[in-house]
Amino acid sequence: MSDTHVTAPSAERPGEERPAATRAPLVELRHVTRSFGSVTALDDVSLTIAENEFFALLGPSGCGKTTLLRAIAGFESPDGGEILLGGDDLVALPPHKRPLNLMFQSYALFPHMSVERNVAYGLEQEKLSKDEIRRRVGEVLETVGLSAQARRKPHQLSGGQRQRVALARAVVKRPKLLLLDEPLSALDRKVRSQMQLELKRLQQEVGITFVVVTHDQEEAMSMADRLAVLAHGRVQQVATPVETYRRPANLFVADFIGDSNRFAGTVADGGLRVDAVGLLPGHPVGDVAGAAHLVVRPEETRLGAPGAGLMDGVVVETQFYGGVSTVAVDVAGHAAPVLCAVSGVADVARGSTVSLTWTADAAVMVGGEL
Repeated sequence: MSDTHVTAPSAERPGEERPAATRAPLVELRHVTRSFGSVTALDDVSLTIAENEFFALLGPSGCGKTTLLRAIAGFESPDGGEILLGGDDLVALPPHKRPLNLMFQSYALFPHMSVERNVAYGLEQEKLSKDEIRRRVGEVLETVGLSAQARRKPHQLSGGQRQRVALARAVVKRPKLLLLDEPLSALDRKVRSQMQLELKRLQQEVGITFVVVTHDQEEAMSMADRLAVLAHGRVQQVATPVETYRRPANLFVADFIGDSNRFAGTVADGGLRVDAVGLLPGHPVGDVAGAAHLVVRPEETRLGAPGAGLMDGVVVETQFYGGVSTVAVDVAGHAAPVLCAVSGVADVARGSTVSLTWTADAAVMVGGEL
């Protein structure tokens, strides 16, 4: 199971598309491939990203997400396929001629320049008038909340403020597309949470398409309109955060996104038949038959009195995370403890016997391998 705790998104219902899905396409990737020797980094990747969409590329290290971002930016040349921006083919264009900006992980600020000079630098290279530069720099610094720090140098700023300067410098040129490579990884957890909200607010205000690369599930789930989960150079699923969490396309996505309880068995009428446990209720995702896995999230799993649920087990651990407790239950015949998330402090003792249950709508049956 994943070691990252992700709270289930609740902003929309399963399958409900956000407005971004209905907008005109801005970026189109068609059968993009890229190999480095015997290693295939991108394997027939096809994606469509809409105008003014906040799109996340999510996956473990080595899945190909950064290579894909660099291919869009022009720092990697694909071995095959097409990369279109607004219908125009980008593959033949060098990076500096592409109407997009890439914000690097390191922020790459000029240490000897003030905040306003850092932001103005790209506009100065375009030979804009001083009045136009002053106006646009002032507007973007106001948007990111750094007007009062305009005369400071980067070393006089916090990590979150430096990140805002890098964002301001990227958006002041008004690119059609802004690419962000792990933009929040250098920040501590509290500041990172604040900047997730800031990034989403800024993207909505400036009206630019954002594509962010991250391995942080919480970051992708909280910010993105849609996300693509990648593994081994292939796209595993493209969907809204809620759809990805509640209806994973395969076992890899189910295991990678958040915590989950998994049961291996055989598809039967009404659910999955699992040795030593019995028939567990769930519904299939796609064309699933024969051997499969049933996946149910901890927050969908309910505790009850012994004999009142689908299975009984013994409580082996409880962990308190502020507003939520996670209870681990050892079930005979099942290799891993079954996790149950309950509101507040769990009213069960270690060593006690409890039942576990869930509704058929709360569990999905998926195929595939990890």
